[in-house]
Amino acid sequence: MELFIDTAEIDEIKSLNVTGLIDGVTTNPSLIAKSGRNIIETIEEICNEVSGPVSAEVTATDFDNMLLEGKKLSAIAQNVAIKVPLTFDGLRACKAFSDDGIMVNVTLCFSSAQALLAAKAGASFISPFIGRLDDIGADGMNLISEITEIYDIHGFETKVLAASIRSVQDIIDSAKLGADVATIPPKFLKAMYNHPLTDKGLADFLSDWKKTGQSIL
Repeated sequence: MELFIDTAEIDEIKSLNVTGLIDGVTTNPSLIAKSGRNIIETIEEICNEVSGPVSAEVTATDFDNMLLEGKKLSAIAQNVAIKVPLTFDGLRACKAFSDDGIMVNVTLCFSSAQALLAAKAGASFISPFIGRLDDIGADGMNLISEITEIYDIHGFETKVLAASIRSVQDIIDSAKLGADVATIPPKFLKAMYNHPLTDKGLADFLSDWKKTGQSIL
C-alpha cells in the first residue's frame, strides 16, 4: 500500500520525506488556504521535494476553466496529478486530461457508482472520503470494499485512494480491503510507528545493556 501525506506544509513534508516512506502528497484548496501561500509556488516546492504524485486541485467548477487551471497546474512538474471533483464537468475534464497523458485524481467520491464513472473516464486515482461518510452514519469501509471489487472484476487500472482518514485503524482497514493508497495527515504517520510497548521494550533493552558496561562504537 502506498502512503500519501495530506498537507500543503512543506516543512512537514520535508521532515517526513527523509524516512523514505512517503509515496506522494495530496493537497486541496483548504490545505493551500491554511498554508497561507501561493498555490503555484507551493505545488512547485512540493514537487521538488517529492518524486511521487502530487495532487493539485482545480478550483473552477466548469469544464472550460477546469481545463485552463489543470493545464497550468500540470505544467509545474511531471509528477503533478490534477485533482478534479466528481461532478459532470469534473468527469469531462478527467477524460480530457487522461487522454493527454496527465494524471488525474478524482476527489469527493461518495458512491461506487461515482467511482465506476471515474474509472471509465480514465482517472489515475479515485478518492472515496470514508471519514465523511462515517460522519453521516454511512459505512466508509463498505465503499472501499465495493470499489475495489468492481475495479478488480473489470480490470480498471484506477487506484483506490482512501481519503478523509480519521485514525490509524482507518489506514489498516483500508489496506485489508485492498485500497492501493491512503492519504493521511502527518500526525497519523507518526502515530503508526509509536507504541507504548515498543518504548517500554527499548527502555528495558537499554537498561540491560548499560549494566554490561560495553559499547559497540
